[in-house]
Amino acid sequence: MNFELTSEQQMIKDMVRDFAQNEIAPKAEALDRTAKFPIDIFDKMGKLGILGIPFPEKYGGSGGDTISYAIAVEEIGRACGGTGLSYAATVSLGASPFYYFGTEKQKENYLIPLASGKTLGAFGLTEPNAGSDAGGTETKAVLDGDEYVINGEKCWITNASYSNTVIVTAVTGKDVRGKNIISALIVPTNTPGFTINSNYDKMGVRASNTCELVLENVRVPKENLLGDPHKGFKQFLYTLDGGRISIAALSVGIAQAALDKALHYAKERKQFGQSISKFQAIQFKLADMAMHVELARNIVYKAAWLKEQKRPFSKEASMAKLFASETATNVSNQAIQIHGGYGYMREYAVERHLRDAKLMEIGEGTSEIQRLVIARQLGC
Repeated sequence: MNFELTSEQQMIKDMVRDFAQNEIAPKAEALDRTAKFPIDIFDKMGKLGILGIPFPEKYGGSGGDTISYAIAVEEIGRACGGTGLSYAATVSLGASPFYYFGTEKQKENYLIPLASGKTLGAFGLTEPNAGSDAGGTETKAVLDGDEYVINGEKCWITNASYSNTVIVTAVTGKDVRGKNIISALIVPTNTPGFTINSNYDKMGVRASNTCELVLENVRVPKENLLGDPHKGFKQFLYTLDGGRISIAALSVGIAQAALDKALHYAKERKQFGQSISKFQAIQFKLADMAMHVELARNIVYKAAWLKEQKRPFSKEASMAKLFASETATNVSNQAIQIHGGYGYMREYAVERHLRDAKLMEIGEGTSEIQRLVIARQLGC
């Protein structure tokens, strides 16, 4: 078993880390304070090929693997959690469904612009009354001649204000058992009746664009159906499994940033005549933090490798997302504790990591949902 990164993976890691630390990290505090979306940063990432890492070159991508993509998410999240979230969402949720389920024409029309950074991607799944219970989707799409007419509302949708199209899940009928058939539809954001609002005042990941979508008699051609109309539910479950790997990688990045700051501060801060890093109480905290960050990174890489090998990865993706997100919260909390009173101040940035980390335990399936998925995979 070889734990060493390939030369290509190491090259991507070095490139993305250099970009993130030089272009994103210096702006992270201001982005958090102003809740401004860093469109200029995404323009640069598009030109560098970062937005297309896991997609083939024929579709505008960079031809990298899933581990390379996870590494990129970690490095961007290490610099700024909000920027990392929008990056993960545009690739895993906005672009990946086109790659896995789209026709060649859909890939040409929608995936290529996403992978090459000409626009961002968004995935409209969550609704006011359908959060953890995504199967309770209430948005409906009715076929009227050659068009679907869509009515419904989505909430907490990442990147929609900066996307040319949004993939929207909607009920399109009933199966033989009388259960809802949920399909995915491609909706251009300039379609009449499609309203996008971005009025959320968030606790964390404030650099990320988060939107409410309202669809009132929105009409799209029937060829905008994405994938199998009867397998939309399974398709978005697969999409979420991949997204959980990226949220896990983002969590590792946030946790690593908190650990970096805590270690630096512990070496610099002096009390009782010596740096606090010499005290066993602080050493044990740092040791536990480092251990959990490394374990989280390892399960992220394993889940990413399984996905890349086209092996079952749902259980490992949930394990990665659960463990890494809770690690990010715990490590960030301990980093604040190590900083003492300074950790409570915005100036030292560790409080931002804690605010960013908390969403990792909620988005892409809560920690409770992850435990449920894992238990079911165990045959419970």
